[in-house]
Amino acid sequence: MNQIKKLAGQTALYGLPSIIGRSLNYFLVPLYTYKLSTGAYGVVTEMYAYVAFLLVILMYGMETAFFRYSELEENKNKVYSTNLISILFTSVVFIFLISIFSQDVANLIKHPNNNEYIIWFGLILGLDAISSIPFAKLRIENKVKRFVSIKLVNISANIGFNLFFILLCPWLLKNDILPGFVNLVFDGEIGVKYIFISNLLASSIAVVLLFPEIFQIKEKIDFRLLKKLLIYALPLMVLGIAGIVNETLDRVLLKYLLPENIALSQLGIYGACYKVSILITIFIQAYRYAAEPFFFKQANSKDAKQIYADVMNYFVIIVSFIFLGTLLYLDDIIIYFIGPDFREGANVIPILLLANLFLGIFYNLSIWYKLTNKTLLGAYIAIIGAGITIALNIYWIPRIGYIGSAWATLICYAAMMLISFILGQKYYPVKYNFKKIIGYLGLAILLYAFSKFLNFSTPALRLSVNTAIIFFYLIIVYFIEKPDFKKV
Repeated sequence: MNQIKKLAGQTALYGLPSIIGRSLNYFLVPLYTYKLSTGAYGVVTEMYAYVAFLLVILMYGMETAFFRYSELEENKNKVYSTNLISILFTSVVFIFLISIFSQDVANLIKHPNNNEYIIWFGLILGLDAISSIPFAKLRIENKVKRFVSIKLVNISANIGFNLFFILLCPWLLKNDILPGFVNLVFDGEIGVKYIFISNLLASSIAVVLLFPEIFQIKEKIDFRLLKKLLIYALPLMVLGIAGIVNETLDRVLLKYLLPENIALSQLGIYGACYKVSILITIFIQAYRYAAEPFFFKQANSKDAKQIYADVMNYFVIIVSFIFLGTLLYLDDIIIYFIGPDFREGANVIPILLLANLFLGIFYNLSIWYKLTNKTLLGAYIAIIGAGITIALNIYWIPRIGYIGSAWATLICYAAMMLISFILGQKYYPVKYNFKKIIGYLGLAILLYAFSKFLNFSTPALRLSVNTAIIFFYLIIVYFIEKPDFKKV
């Protein structure tokens, strides 16, 4: 139980900037969806889908390799230096090439008049890849305050620049305040480019703040060690690519498989509704920041497998609670976080929430192939998931649009979860408490179904009943887990 407390604390500490950042970015969704058209927001959704895919390639699994070999190698400085020099080299080459061929890339993705987007995102990707290793170093050294402070500055800068360009500059122009300065940095029209510029400025600030860590390279690159890192990491890159295909390819395919006159608008609606399901992914990302180094450190403990089983149990309790709470308050509160033009896609939100819940369970299960160095098997699982994603999206998008994308996501993550569990029990068996896992998840789904069955027409009454349902879930969890809660 002490280890569960430790993981909970680390999740809170390392996840704090992620939770705050994602929450604040969540509050940017109203800004975007109330200020931008569905088509313009479709461009934002599309561009960040490309970014997610390319960032996995630029990282090529080296962050996880850094965690793994920091535990295996005595000379941790050599592991850090080799890892960071490798990432620095590939990132600089990428920025150089993307700048040269920006117009060709813009033509390829059908934005021929906006090659500046390509240059900006090339810089964002390179800077984010470079900063990831120093951030990982801070995590592994438990320098929580520095990690959190830099993350929060990065997040605050992104939010601040967005508000400056999208709200403050138009207001200043309207009221003829500082027109000379405003006209210098703002062209008078609110557009997606200011979202991208804000991101670039924030990423640049993060790298500058990480200079002390970046310049802590104390060793030359060790090519023998680099070979070991790449052998471990490259299957993880394949896994990551397949994973990001599962996560973002639907947004790319929507643009190309729907009629051109509605594609970006539908993409914008789907992207906004996908953001609502982010409430689960906020927690999952925060959890993963702490869980990955935690799991590796526990690997040699005699109670490691029991710890992993306990962690899974509490993880399912929390994500089931988030799943239930989001759905119970969706119609009366949460749906208003997106603009009126985007709400027609709300029927995909329950599907995407459940899909992301399954993805979170898959992340917990995936520890088996990382600890046994069978990362290639993990890559195969993600490739199978990618195959499911591609096939179902190609089949469903022309027929039922973004609803098909949502169902494809759910089926993909459910399949990956089941395959990972089956293989995990073969190579690194952990005795998970299936009665509790299935019970808590089933309880959340049943309580949501019960709320929909009641179907109260008065919002105030519906909110009261749904709040009572939330408390009922918590009471059930408390009585079942009471003995362990006392230990914790």
